Amino acid sequence: MKINYSYLLTISMVTALGGLLFGFDISVISGAIPFLQEFFGLNETLKGWVVSSALIGCIIGASYTGRLGDRFGRKKILLITSLLFGISAIGSGFSNTISAFVFYRILGGLAVGGASVLAPVYIAEVSPAHLRGRMVSINQLTIVIGISLAYYSNWFILDIGENAWRWMFAAEAIPSLLFLGSLFIIPESPRWLVARENDHQAQSILERIAGADFAAKELVEIKASLKGNEKRGTLKDAFKKKYAFILFLGIFLAVFQQWSGVNVIFFYAPDIFAKANLGVDSALFQTTLVGLTNVVFTIFAMQVIDKMGRKKLMLIGAAGMAVCYIIIGLLFSFGRTTDWLLLSFIIITPAFFAFGLGPTVWVVLSEIFPNKIRGAAMSIATFSLWVASYLLTLTFPILVEWLNAANTFWIYAIICVIGFWIILKFLPETKEISLEQLEKILVKKDPENPDTREIQSQD
Repeated sequence: MKINYSYLLTISMVTALGGLLFGFDISVISGAIPFLQEFFGLNETLKGWVVSSALIGCIIGASYTGRLGDRFGRKKILLITSLLFGISAIGSGFSNTISAFVFYRILGGLAVGGASVLAPVYIAEVSPAHLRGRMVSINQLTIVIGISLAYYSNWFILDIGENAWRWMFAAEAIPSLLFLGSLFIIPESPRWLVARENDHQAQSILERIAGADFAAKELVEIKASLKGNEKRGTLKDAFKKKYAFILFLGIFLAVFQQWSGVNVIFFYAPDIFAKANLGVDSALFQTTLVGLTNVVFTIFAMQVIDKMGRKKLMLIGAAGMAVCYIIIGLLFSFGRTTDWLLLSFIIITPAFFAFGLGPTVWVVLSEIFPNKIRGAAMSIATFSLWVASYLLTLTFPILVEWLNAANTFWIYAIICVIGFWIILKFLPETKEISLEQLEKILVKKDPENPDTREIQSQD
């Protein structure tokens, strides 16, 4: 198989710009919290609502985007998300009331929800099986680059003064325009084209990716997986009994990725550092280290995800995060909030996430759902992810106020231990298996099925 690496990398990178905007959008508010709190006069409960409001849009966007992508194509819906990112950036930056600000943040959330569903799905659908992990991980890499970019952007913009928060949000308009322009150079997903009976165009795209032999083999497998009267599955189809095991895995992984607690650090890092008696400027600088660590360890994960497999990386990530949360809780409990150990472990925790749960969850979600229901099932899983993220983000400042910081981080440690056990027991390995072969193995299987155990034995 002769892979056209430059073409595959180009279309994957363009699509993954949606991930960069995803990361930027959800993290940019972290540096603006002190300014927003002063400008709008926010108490802790209102602060949780303002910070988490974008996630309402994420929930709505994730709910509908997969089905819209199935109906109109991945590319068209991604174009719409790029426009929403830009409108949200400008609108949020120049809002003068809480209601206007929240409206534009929800609009940006719609775009984040859309990009989180369709970007990994598109990349998985154009990538050969042995490269799929690394290619889909590009989307996670751009997410963490977007997070880091938001942190650095906030830090540099800080010197503007009292209106700095406005430019922190407005800055997102620049990458959104880049995303919009770049989308015009990528093709539609070949698997979506086959579902629409446009085999000739699909074959042309597949041939350009990896040659005629690859294209012919892929077309046969794709067409076989789409046999039946209805080639595009509905939301109701995704809940059929034969898909129950796959849907359980997808929903669990999506929820666990969020309830592992890492977004507390991404969203509230400056606030946490402030509780460690750092000033706003120092807190924002420490936050940039969180972003840099996130990028570096995501790159490490990309290098090994197709060799070590998805499952091992998840187990390492979950175990490492559990230990970090236990130590962070102990440091808060003993009042060592200015200790260099606290700052170190707040930076190390996202490293375990970036190496484990960060890239692997998106890769597995893009792999395990059958062609017929991929859009609908991905929407269900991503909807679950954003509901979990919303609850996590909304409740963190409230939990800290009610239970204190130590107990809050210990709760996240317990969740990581539970997640470790479920992944160890139930998650099959998916590396180096084509999407259609995975469908044959998983579509009617359960954890006790011998074919499923056969996959598990490959990890």
